[in-house]
Amino acid sequence: MQLTHLIYCSATTEENISKEALEALLESSRQNNKKIDVTGILLFHKGSFFQVLEGDKEVINNLYNKISRDPRHTDIKKVVEEPIEERAFEKWSMAYPKVTTDDLRSIKGLNDFFLAGNSYLDLGEGRAKILLAAFKDGKWHPAN
Repeated sequence: MQLTHLIYCSATTEENISKEALEALLESSRQNNKKIDVTGILLFHKGSFFQVLEGDKEVINNLYNKISRDPRHTDIKKVVEEPIEERAFEKWSMAYPKVTTDDLRSIKGLNDFFLAGNSYLDLGEGRAKILLAAFKDGKWHPAN
């Protein structure tokens, strides 16, 4: 098994996605991810998603291909795919920390990015890794 993480961003196709729809998506993802030994985190902000998937490279690629065909989102952009030594979210089939715009603006290296009104869709590899590190080690990590 080659342990990999894949980070992607996308936009919701629903103009105002409901809290209930997000929770249903999370519950389904958590159940499915447990079956295939995938862990990760999902963030949602201004109609855009940021997701990290961790697991076996082949499994992750198959899951990403399935996600890419999901009609609930669009503008899907793979930002990072690389081998990893260990999982950042090993205890979470899909963590979903609730963060505010102010929380995002407080992340060193991203404060100017979110102050400018950008969404996850505008993230490049460098900023995606800064965001990942903030959630892996920061106060929003599900274990904290």
